[in-house]
Amino acid sequence: MIVIPAIDLKDGQCVRLQKGDYDTVHKVAEDAVETARRFLAAGARMIHMVDLDAAKDGERMNYGVVGRVIRETGAAVELGGGIRSMQDIERVLALGVQRVIIGSAAMRNPPFVVEAVKAYGDRIVIGVDAKSETVRTDGWLGDSGENYIAFAERMESYGVKNIIFTDIDKDGMLAGPNFDQLAALRASVSCKLVASGGVSTVQDILRLKKLGIEGAIAGRAVYTGTLDLAAAIREAE
Repeated sequence: MIVIPAIDLKDGQCVRLQKGDYDTVHKVAEDAVETARRFLAAGARMIHMVDLDAAKDGERMNYGVVGRVIRETGAAVELGGGIRSMQDIERVLALGVQRVIIGSAAMRNPPFVVEAVKAYGDRIVIGVDAKSETVRTDGWLGDSGENYIAFAERMESYGVKNIIFTDIDKDGMLAGPNFDQLAALRASVSCKLVASGGVSTVQDILRLKKLGIEGAIAGRAVYTGTLDLAAAIREAE
């Protein structure tokens, strides 16, 4: 199992939200490059980055920061936020990103997912972001009405090998992941699953590992010190 620390970017700043609410945005670190260096020093093998501006309104003002993180630290990075076309994927990969996360566009444009997976295989990751068991889109502001398990099964049928599942109500709340929904998802798909939202203790990591979840994204808990990243990485491996 892999623990993946998160860097969310808005207006070039490292920030966190609570439950995906942009009104709760607050700065959590001074510099993304230095933050990435700390994560790597703790043993991180990959860093999860999200362009919140692109996710909400398509403004890709944070790509320069993403590129700096990769160039200056050598980090393996997965990036999500506003990726809606093959051209977007190519632009992201040109930054040096290892894995590309597709969210809203996977719901709106299934042929795009099929084309992306055909071209880039397991470098494509699908974000399944759920609230009250239905998948949310557009920076979590829109409700698709589709059940998260049905959506994940559909994505797997297109050849998707990696899914990140986020329970929006847990995100940034330091209250633990939604283990019940993750267990149901694990029982329904065979692709690799990464849990996101609420991961806040080493016990959470161990419980996810026991469920057969392949990865966990840690955000706010790492910044507040609730989760010792180095210890979590050791326990996960």
